[in-house]
Amino acid sequence: MNIQSFLINTNTKSLTIDFNNGQSACLPFEYLRVFTPSANKPTKQQSLVTHKKDVVLTAIENLGKHGYRFIFDDQHNAIYSTKYIALLVTEQNNRWQHYLTNLKASGHSREAMINITQL
Repeated sequence: MNIQSFLINTNTKSLTIDFNNGQSACLPFEYLRVFTPSANKPTKQQSLVTHKKDVVLTAIENLGKHGYRFIFDDQHNAIYSTKYIALLVTEQNNRWQHYLTNLKASGHSREAMINITQL
């Protein structure tokens, strides 16, 4: 499954992905940030990414055969392969429920740690 286009929607805080087979998916920015590839390396001890409810995906850079660099407003960026993006789409419900369960058990929150007001 190849990606045809992305649409970043800052109003809904979601990314719409159109695939070349006619399918599309909509993934929340928080979900993409929480399941960033760098946080899910099998060789590292998996850490729980918290406090990302208000994160915004600011840009996507095409990296050719390597995939796409997603750049978030919390100064994080990571390379998402097409295969990994497709996996995030197909496993969204299970991954998100598992994340919420782990988050609750850890005593952490999805909410930002500080309030930021733009003047």
